Amino acid sequence: MRTTVVLDNDVAAAVDALRKQRAVGLSEAVNSLVRAGLQAKSERAAFEQRTHHLGLRVDVTNVAEALEQLDGPDHP
Repeated sequence: MRTTVVLDNDVAAAVDALRKQRAVGLSEAVNSLVRAGLQAKSERAAFEQRTHHLGLRVDVTNVAEALEQLDGPDHP
């Protein structure tokens, strides 16, 4: 596929460095860096929030009431 892209200065510098290091053309360097980025992203574990049951149920439809229940009536 042939297309035109505008690279940020830091990305262009990384492409140029890879081109010099591997003695490859622009397309090969860009494709290599994109593939490395895609691979790194897929290897990351998905974020999972751990929760704990506290035994407290809070109705948050009324925010002021919920805050008073959580913080107590004397909280500033």
